[in-house]
Order: sequence, then structure tokens, then C-alpha cells
Amino acid sequence: MEENGQHKKTRKKEKRLSPWYILGGGVLKEDFILRHTRMIVLLVVLAFFFIGNRYTCLQKLREIDRLQQQLRDVRFEALSISSELTGNSRQSQIESLIEEQGIDLEGAKTPPYELHK
Repeated sequence: MEENGQHKKTRKKEKRLSPWYILGGGVLKEDFILRHTRMIVLLVVLAFFFIGNRYTCLQKLREIDRLQQQLRDVRFEALSISSELTGNSRQSQIESLIEEQGIDLEGAKTPPYELHK
């Protein structure tokens, strides 16, 4: 009788280690699994939630990086346009453009003056 009890224990251990036992769903009938089903379901739902949250965060980080690169490009373009405008608005540059265009204009000989109230 003692041999029969030990034989059952070894048979159970063999059953647990068998891939067919695990893949066939026999492991789901285990006492531990049945007692803790709610906790296991909760853990699976939380795992899906965290995976989805991480995926969303990574997408937003990529979008932030893309927008920051676009902002750097626009700032550089604005800076280059501003420097070009500053260079073109110098009095000497304006005078040379007037001469190139052949416009009959001359600079004022008298300085401007302010009117006070």
C-alpha cells in the first residue's frame, strides 16, 4: 500500500512536468490555479494595461522628438531669414539696390528733425 501512494506521487509529478499536460490545459485544473483565478486574471489585465500604456508613451515620445526637430529647423530658418533681412535693410545696401535698379533717388542732405508738442 505504501508503494501505491508513492507511485501516485511520482505519477503526479510526471504529469506536471509533461509538455502535453501544460499545453493541453490540464494545468488549469490544478488546485492552486482554481483558488487564485481572480488574482491571475487581475495580473493579466494589469499586464495588458501596462504594455498598452508603454506603447502609447513611446509613440508620444517619438512625436515629441519629431516636433522638436521640426522646431529646430524652423528656428534656424527664421534666424537665417532675419539675418538676411537685417543685412538687406542697411543703408549702404539700400543705396546699392537703388543704383542697381536705376531709380532716381538720393539720400537726404539735411538730417531729420523731431517735432515736440
